[in-house]
Amino acid sequence: MNEQYKRRDFLKVMGLGAASLVMDGYSGASSLAAAARKRPNIVLIMADDMGYSDIGCYGGEINTPNLNRLAAGGVRFTQFYNTARCCPTRASLMTGLYQHQAGVGHMMNDKGYDSYRGDLSNRCVTIAEVLKQAGYSTYMSGKWHVTRYRGPEGPKHNWPRQRGFDRFFGTIHGAGSFYDPCSLTRDNTQIPPDSDDFYYTNAIADNAVKFISEHSSDNPFFMYVPFTAPHWPMHALPQDVSKYKGRYAQGWDALRAERHKRMIKMGIVKSDWKMTSRDTNVPPWEEVENKQWFQRRMEVYAAMVDCLDQGIGRIVSELKRKGDLENTLVFFLADNGGCAEEYGSRGEVKPDPSKRIPLKPMDKNELQYDMQPKVTREGRPVRTGYGVVPGPADTYIAYGKPWANASNTPFRLYKHWVHEGGISTPLIAHWPSRIKARGKLRNQPGHLIDIMATCVDVSGARYPSEYKGNRIIPMEGRSLVPAFDDMPIQREAIYWEHEGNRAVRKGKWKLVSRHPGKWELYDLEADRTELNDLSQKYTRTFEQLKAMYENWAARCAVQPWPVKKPS
Repeated sequence: MNEQYKRRDFLKVMGLGAASLVMDGYSGASSLAAAARKRPNIVLIMADDMGYSDIGCYGGEINTPNLNRLAAGGVRFTQFYNTARCCPTRASLMTGLYQHQAGVGHMMNDKGYDSYRGDLSNRCVTIAEVLKQAGYSTYMSGKWHVTRYRGPEGPKHNWPRQRGFDRFFGTIHGAGSFYDPCSLTRDNTQIPPDSDDFYYTNAIADNAVKFISEHSSDNPFFMYVPFTAPHWPMHALPQDVSKYKGRYAQGWDALRAERHKRMIKMGIVKSDWKMTSRDTNVPPWEEVENKQWFQRRMEVYAAMVDCLDQGIGRIVSELKRKGDLENTLVFFLADNGGCAEEYGSRGEVKPDPSKRIPLKPMDKNELQYDMQPKVTREGRPVRTGYGVVPGPADTYIAYGKPWANASNTPFRLYKHWVHEGGISTPLIAHWPSRIKARGKLRNQPGHLIDIMATCVDVSGARYPSEYKGNRIIPMEGRSLVPAFDDMPIQREAIYWEHEGNRAVRKGKWKLVSRHPGKWELYDLEADRTELNDLSQKYTRTFEQLKAMYENWAARCAVQPWPVKKPS
């Protein structure tokens, strides 16, 4: 970008007009550097598979003092949305487009359509690519998961370094052991864990701290920190798990009621929104056998969120140490609702503990290619099955549907679905030098697509119409900056589709369908828990929203589910 564009954009962000060039004695490079220093750093932090009510400032009991402090010093959005699944969320978040437009309409496999390549399109740009053109340094520590090419010898055109990041530490793949992650990578080189006490959540935070510490440029920086906690497997450090011993002895029914009461008191949800019933596939707590095992699963989950919060605390402390916290816009959100998948937690224990099969330990320099390792570095078999007590490296199970039901209090459904339990996320925005509200709530509906627009707005960057010879799809989102001041966000509607689950929200109205079911219509001002279907009463609104959804789906090349490859 030439100097004329840079100067104009910097002045726009600072609220200065052309006359200020003369009045302030603007004199080229030195003034340009001074202007750059006034633009905010941006730190975008995301949790993985974390429910709407898990953290303390959204009604949860899990110890999250650092997130709570960010919320107390900024604003919390109560109606912010993701796309209901990990990699579509990441594609949408990074590009400011709906996931189909970015080439990740489903997961990391190629279904034969440009909207379902499982690989970021060359017709989109990432936040890092856009801000880099505006003079930002760009760093990433954490989970990437927007390309199907994750092997060390395969194509790397959609790895972080090739999509705008100056430095990268993390994983290309979506899931893996926290002690020995699949596809662990530094910049463009895959690496094994670097210590015997490696734990991925800590490593993500520590590398983020390192990037901040070593940032010495006069230019601001953008840093993306997508943690993998608390996605399965339930791996946590003993000192963190011990904090929650016995905390969940009363079970999931009591936990949902406890959280709901706090959420109402905080103003996160309205008291006249009835809480959804316990999932029909979840038994009452008093009827549960093996209660100790079920408790342990939630204890480990809570410990994972706790450790994530500790890491965020270290990141914020480093920003403060360097004098950058006041002028850094920090976002925190989650990629989807709580996860009801029962990965590894059903059936017989495997491998069979009665059969002692000798296993070869992994060499310390050996790369981990498996999402679920067969063996720990020390040579212990990695176990799955009902009753396997989670936490250590030789286990690999999820926390399961009953606790996910509690994580998504008070909403319906989970990750995968686009009812409120699948798509609702906390969003904390903290920027002391600009956001003057402290501890306030913002009820304006927002979506991942808005993060790109916000970054462009506050940085003075220019979103390109062309990039590297490719025509770029215009961004879909709206800046959240007006909402910082509790002003409305002007938009037509917000749309969703994942695995045939569909929704459109316009104002207070939401039309939603759980595949392969019928459309349902809800007034979210009166009934955000989606218990009173109004599709038969408000037929005109129903037909309007349905037509809007169909037009959007055609525009974004959404295919009927299941997607069939073109013949």
